Amino acid sequence: MAADIGANSCTIIKAIYSVALLIFSVIIVMALIFDEQTKLSRDVHPALAFVLIWVALLWLCLVEGGQASMVGLPPIDRELYRESHPVTFRICEHGHKGDNLDRYLLGRQFMVLAIVFVINQSGAPVEDASVLGLPDVLANAFLKSGLAMILMTCMIGQLNTQVNASHCMLDFLNDYGNWFTVKVAMAIEASGLLHASYLIQMIVAALAGKTIESNEEPRSGFMNLLFWVRVLYSCAILIFAFFATIAALFDGKTTMWEGVPEVVALILFFLLMAVVGMLEGMQIAFFAVAKMTDEERKSSKWASMTCDVLFHGEGHNLPGFMVGRQLCVVSCFFVIARVTSMDIEEGESNVLGVSNGAQEFFNTGLLGALITTIVASIAWQLVASAFPLAFLSTPITYILLRLCLLLEATGICTGAWVIAAIHRKISGFQRDEVYVGTAEERAAMAHGDKPTNKSEVGHLTGGAFPATHDLPLYDKWIAGGDFSQRRGKILENIAILREQIDAASNMDEKNVYEAALKKEVAALRHVNREEGESFRYHAKREEEIKKKEELVDDDLEVA
Repeated sequence: MAADIGANSCTIIKAIYSVALLIFSVIIVMALIFDEQTKLSRDVHPALAFVLIWVALLWLCLVEGGQASMVGLPPIDRELYRESHPVTFRICEHGHKGDNLDRYLLGRQFMVLAIVFVINQSGAPVEDASVLGLPDVLANAFLKSGLAMILMTCMIGQLNTQVNASHCMLDFLNDYGNWFTVKVAMAIEASGLLHASYLIQMIVAALAGKTIESNEEPRSGFMNLLFWVRVLYSCAILIFAFFATIAALFDGKTTMWEGVPEVVALILFFLLMAVVGMLEGMQIAFFAVAKMTDEERKSSKWASMTCDVLFHGEGHNLPGFMVGRQLCVVSCFFVIARVTSMDIEEGESNVLGVSNGAQEFFNTGLLGALITTIVASIAWQLVASAFPLAFLSTPITYILLRLCLLLEATGICTGAWVIAAIHRKISGFQRDEVYVGTAEERAAMAHGDKPTNKSEVGHLTGGAFPATHDLPLYDKWIAGGDFSQRRGKILENIAILREQIDAASNMDEKNVYEAALKKEVAALRHVNREEGESFRYHAKREEEIKKKEELVDDDLEVA
């Protein structure tokens, strides 16, 4: 009992100081913007920088949370939430068709990098920035190191929605903001900008001696030609992006900190991309080895050591790694953004002699975002999907795992859970089991879960924050009636009524069935709401009983 109290007290302390750091970070970043000490506020206007940074952070929330929902929902029969979550149904109907999930994840990866680069342009301090009369120690810690921007992005833009979406996938995805986000991600993939990734995918699969499973028919001759044309132009753009970025680095025309030699900046660029790649690949490899036997995991010394740490105790280290990893990756993203974002001083020539319009585009940092997306993120994830054990069999993986767990243990991002709790309360999110039952209950209703891919080789679906759709649902949570049976009966009635509506011979008959359908939908919502209230009541009741038991234990100890 004393250990539980200590753990709770520690969590509260972490939450308080993490929220305090977040508030302080937001204040100094906003002060920088309105003092015109960020690139965008200085070059354009503070109002634009202010609007863009908050729009970018809020959109990043949808991008990060939407990923957890999109990756977690494919196994669940969509008919179970067709009526209760119509927008989620619409998104998944298209997003999970054929190979669209991989297309979405590919485009979404570029969106994350592009949004982070926009946040960097809007809120990162210019050289020698000073705000609010901060002493040098605080200025160096929060401004020059980029800690303020990192904390804002991690806690506001990423972790809080990932936490909610991993348990409340249906509720989180059920709005048109997510629908728009998925459409944008699919459009980015369709543009061919990232098609070089497919070439890497094929090379990795060939090296692994495995085929890439597809849920679609083979491409026709014209579609195959269009595919390879996009692959070639994507490779050409990637090569040009590398050439232009390296040229800018050696000419000193990037936003890299003054005093850093060009060669050091170049080495730092490739080193950070390798670190990001390792962290991106590790999450894929970790989810893959979780399905392996203990004997397979111990095939090498470092793989065994890594798995011993990862699956130690009750398995809390895996989500702990994901939190620490997020902090590391975002930190690297901001430094890479500084290294690759171009900045031409007045009177200087443009990079590679391009036009002023092209140079303005280069200055956005999107070339760096493209390089990082393909070379430092997707490529490593694809390699890890084909060789998960080999990926774990290096000391670098073990060291990075320890580093991520150490960062998570500091509690510096615990404020994300506070934001998540507030967001969940305001939005009225409920766990997915309230709407579709547990995996066992779905199977009992003849709506059992189905695997997304038999083989993950060449797929990015293992790279999401853990989305859970089979959380334990204790009997005491559903006291007062079998909600799953009631829900199943209503869904059965809805299916019958839909058939009757389609078969109706005249409008009067159709109107009668549609009125009945509306009543069944209302009944379904009532059951979902009733179960949610029952869940909260019994959770509160369980907490009260636990406190009483602790008091009894204390009395016995005294006696």
